[in-house]
Amino acid sequence: MPNGQGGYQPIFILSEGTRRQRGHEAQESNIQAAKTIGEAVRSTLGPRGMDKMLVDSLGDVIITNDGATIMDEMDIEHPAAKMIAEVAKTQEDEVGDGTTTAVVLAAKLLEEAGELLDQSIHPTVIASGYGMAAAKAQEFLNDMAVSISIDDEEQLKQVAKTAMTGKKVEANVPVLAGLAVKAVKQVAEETEEGYEVDLDNISIEKQVGEGVDNTFMVTGIILDKERVHPGMPKSVENAKIALINAAMEVKETESDSEIRVSSPEELQKFLDQEENEFREMVAKIKEIGANVVICQKGIDDMAQHFLSKEGIFAIRRAKKSDMKKLARATGGKIITDIEDMTIDDLGKAGLVEERKISGENMIFVEECENPKAVSVLVRGGTEHIVEEAKRSFEDAVSVVAKSIESGKIVAGGGATEVELSMKISDYADSIGGKEALAVRAFANAVESIARSLAENAGLDTIDTIVELRAKHEEDGAVYGLDAHDGEVKDMMSEGVVEPLLVKTQAVSSGSEAAVMVLRIDDVIASKGNEVGEGGGPEGMPGGMY
Repeated sequence: MPNGQGGYQPIFILSEGTRRQRGHEAQESNIQAAKTIGEAVRSTLGPRGMDKMLVDSLGDVIITNDGATIMDEMDIEHPAAKMIAEVAKTQEDEVGDGTTTAVVLAAKLLEEAGELLDQSIHPTVIASGYGMAAAKAQEFLNDMAVSISIDDEEQLKQVAKTAMTGKKVEANVPVLAGLAVKAVKQVAEETEEGYEVDLDNISIEKQVGEGVDNTFMVTGIILDKERVHPGMPKSVENAKIALINAAMEVKETESDSEIRVSSPEELQKFLDQEENEFREMVAKIKEIGANVVICQKGIDDMAQHFLSKEGIFAIRRAKKSDMKKLARATGGKIITDIEDMTIDDLGKAGLVEERKISGENMIFVEECENPKAVSVLVRGGTEHIVEEAKRSFEDAVSVVAKSIESGKIVAGGGATEVELSMKISDYADSIGGKEALAVRAFANAVESIARSLAENAGLDTIDTIVELRAKHEEDGAVYGLDAHDGEVKDMMSEGVVEPLLVKTQAVSSGSEAAVMVLRIDDVIASKGNEVGEGGGPEGMPGGMY
């Protein structure tokens, strides 16, 4: 607006201290942040991948090469880097494996986009090309997939082994893979469309002590609890289990009220009344034949005494999630009113026992008949090993479940990525315009996964990729890299296989995240959230440290 002297008065829209990056500067900053994230996890990819040591603000240490854990534990500041880290979370939630692949792919797509931007290709053209390539990639991946059945235990074990290879528990992979397949098959439920696996029904507990090979599964549930009274039996065979979601305690009055007692006799009468309530409660439990009580809420000392006298094994304050699993494992019903409980509500187990594992008391509810919820107790010599063993086992369980649900697997070892890259390159030749350049960039990004596998194995990446391409051109679509000896082999014959969903989800989430970041041309950071040069918080390159 004119200010009276013929000049114009500036209009301030953003508050003082707000930092703004526009156009190429914003894109460059975001791409640099994505590259930094990709580089951070790329070295963990494959069976020869390295580990990361993550130290939090309290000094607690995590040593892992699990992409999701690394992304989750890293204190990331840069907003674009956070978006790439979300790719790992999505991949972990949807599939349970392939997190590193998804992050590396997203980062590489943005790096390739940066080169196209330098050639003055508009971001929307690149985004359009990436969208076309991602859609075509899904088609190609589905064509490459091979069917797998829930009864094909050996092939399912190979899927589990592939997910765990390269982790710290590699020496124990056969044991863990067998347990993963056994656990998933036990809880899988047949539907009209196929099989469904709810992984919440596989409870994975951990306890330091012994070796990873001593990990075992129980056909039932393991509870990190102990019986409420030392006078109760330590173990109960042919257990009839009452699952109670009600407090075995004196009911409090609904509103604030006062009970006036004028003589010792009246007080005694009041106490006797409470005692009778507990007697009746325990008598009811005994009458219907229950010899184990698992209560989600509290159990009064008096009730504990009467349960102990009757030889009934009892646990209190069980978690709600554990109660649901117990119901699925034992066939019992969770009841909220002891008075209405019948013999049909009781769950059954061959054995309920309190055992001391490495100095900690745990309750084992096992030998259930066809349980639809099971538990696995992961062991390991140190806290770090047992944590990594648990993470590896969770990955194995996830990929076996997804293989059973989708019924499709693909070759690992970079075979699928090389074949997909070649097919997308051919597709790029069939389309015209600038989008073809973006489609070819997409192909390069996909191939970078195989390059990273070769690089992490200490091989010459150029020679390896040339050899892989040559094999694939000879119609060897399942040929990939054996990272242990550096040879190009038939991955299906070698048993290096992965669920189709690991690849389709990585392509989908990785490309969507890359496109989202790519379309940003303006970053407005409020005061206190400044984005500095080099993509990180002020003075912090990459926004990671």
